[in-house]
Amino acid sequence: MSIVVTGATGELGRLVIEGLLATVPANGIAAVVRNEEKGAALAARGVELRIADYDRAETLADAFRAGDRVLLISGSEVGKRVPQHTAVIEAARAAGVAQLAYTGVLGGPDADFELAAEHKVTEQLILDSGLPYTFLRNGWYTENYTANLAPVLEHGAVVANAGEGRVASATRADYAAAAAAVLTGEGHLGRSYELSGDTAWSFAEYAAEVSKASGREIAYNDVPAAVHQEILVGAGLPEGFAAILVDVDEAIARGLLAGTTGDLARLIGRPTTPMAATVAAAVAVA
Repeated sequence: MSIVVTGATGELGRLVIEGLLATVPANGIAAVVRNEEKGAALAARGVELRIADYDRAETLADAFRAGDRVLLISGSEVGKRVPQHTAVIEAARAAGVAQLAYTGVLGGPDADFELAAEHKVTEQLILDSGLPYTFLRNGWYTENYTANLAPVLEHGAVVANAGEGRVASATRADYAAAAAAVLTGEGHLGRSYELSGDTAWSFAEYAAEVSKASGREIAYNDVPAAVHQEILVGAGLPEGFAAILVDVDEAIARGLLAGTTGDLARLIGRPTTPMAATVAAAVAVA
């Protein structure tokens, strides 16, 4: 039996592997990667590589073994995730894995925004498969905002169409720690965890933290959805992806990403990382 992480060289996957290596012998961990070169650093540390690609179902036949505990990290290509996830689920079922944990989205079936649609389909596919499951319904990563501070600092404004909505975000490292805890612990089968930060913040509060950390005056500009769409497309984002981000902001305005259940802090055994700390760290290297 191994603990298997798909998408192991991605931003979240790398952090999950690091968390696992703190408590699990390297030879008890398997990383599913698309090619051997991408996983070379993990292999050098003793992690087993299993070469497979979400887009090539035939490569997944040897990705899993009976009794494995598997983390399915959702694909990053919106619009392709259902067939990709279907291939993983079918391979996991054929292998007879002991656990399939899946990184979905906060709210699960109740999340009504476009970005949640493929996650909801995937959860149902897992339920229909009969596999022992754990749903990790991740809220927003604070890094979704802090990873690209340059335009905020350049223009002196945080722009969104989220109104006074609040976001209970946490860091990728927080969510990765929760995944590692679920993969190594007991009592998580058949459970759905609504994972989010301990404190929900508004965009005005986020702008204030960027101001504090940078020493510059940063405003929050709440704009209509259509205007935000134009701004994002003008900044070079594809229209479809821009529309998804605008739709997420509308969901934030409706309060769908503000939930603070405490599940994340309980799983990781500590408070989640405050937004202000992530902002300060990002501004320091911006």
